[in-house]
Amino acid sequence: MSLTMKKTNILIVEDEQRLAEILKKQLEETGFNAEIAPDGYVGRQLIESGSFNLIILDINLPVINGIDLCREIRKTDRRIPIIMLTAFGTSENKITGFDAGADDYVVKPFEFKELLARINVFLRRVDENQEAEPALHIADLSMNLDTKSVIR
Repeated sequence: MSLTMKKTNILIVEDEQRLAEILKKQLEETGFNAEIAPDGYVGRQLIESGSFNLIILDINLPVINGIDLCREIRKTDRRIPIIMLTAFGTSENKITGFDAGADDYVVKPFEFKELLARINVFLRRVDENQEAEPALHIADLSMNLDTKSVIR
């Protein structure tokens, strides 16, 4: 089964409504579930209440910018792939994004096929890591059965 056949949940945090809707439609046509947050605050709420496999995050967002939101996400979740999708394309911008915890950085305008390839790379890695690390999950506790480590 290919990654695009799974019902994977992707959060798009993007304030440009037209781009967000187009991206959502393309992802859903490819087989993903996609949800849109129009600003960083709504994005944070959805992340806290939802279960997403990947986040596509703009930087220039109202209320909470993408860099700050990325840092907040990384305080509680080091594993979820975050792809910055932004018009800010200087080396300094990219370094700031990576330092905040982004896994990848795509500059607008972009080709959807390339973004899709990047998404699939991250989801494949997540799938491989989950297979490699069998774990038990109860409430906010997680125990790795191989290493016998417990995380809360």
